[in-house]
Amino acid sequence: MAENLISPLAYIEEGAQIGENVKIGPFCCIYNDTVIGDGTILENNVTVFPGARIGKNCHIFPGACIATTPQDLKFKGEYTTVEIGDNTHLHECVTVHRATASKGVTKVGKNCLIMAYCHVAHDCNVGDNVIMSNSVQMAGEVVVDPFAVVGGGALIHQFTHIGSYCMIQGGSTLVKDIPPYAMVGRNPAKYMGLNVIGLRRRGFSSEQIFQIQEMYRILYMSGLNVTHACEQIEIQCPQTAERDYLLNFIKGSDRGIIAGNM
Repeated sequence: MAENLISPLAYIEEGAQIGENVKIGPFCCIYNDTVIGDGTILENNVTVFPGARIGKNCHIFPGACIATTPQDLKFKGEYTTVEIGDNTHLHECVTVHRATASKGVTKVGKNCLIMAYCHVAHDCNVGDNVIMSNSVQMAGEVVVDPFAVVGGGALIHQFTHIGSYCMIQGGSTLVKDIPPYAMVGRNPAKYMGLNVIGLRRRGFSSEQIFQIQEMYRILYMSGLNVTHACEQIEIQCPQTAERDYLLNFIKGSDRGIIAGNM
């Protein structure tokens, strides 16, 4: 069994479950009803409140607070949790709040990079492999699909849905849903083009990228409203996983998707 490296200056309550080969720095506070997975590193001054479930091989930096009480007046003290996936990095002063009764759990997925001063509010669901640059501020019940990249200082309205493989410009204000594969910027955020470089980096073929570009040409450049554009995408574009994901995303959007850069 590997030995943990726990500073004598750390405070760990009875009832905290600490895995193997865990490092906990000075002045960390780990409360009861918490789980810290094998190989995870907590630098100094990290606070882990009851309800936190932190995966394996995570790295949490000074000042981060995990599973604090949600900033929601509807919260009445119900039992809720926070789940942090394996191999995720939470940098300095990141805050991830517990859920309310609405969802019961706030989630940050595996292999995420959440940079300094980001806030993940109650009931959010951040997918795997998401990157959030410094000071992204996320309101309650936001959903971020896997492989999205959110630029620094972005403000995300509650209930917003961000699709996979998006690239969000720093400082953007998101008040509508962001469909997948898009490059987005300005205030309020608008569609600025396809995230071609990001798609190539993630292994999308030239044919796949061309097909996605054609769907977005119909969606944003044909002059059709969103409903009719989706009908034409269904008629004109071959059925692929990318087409089905885009159409299902749009049809499932309660807030509506962002406008084009017109």
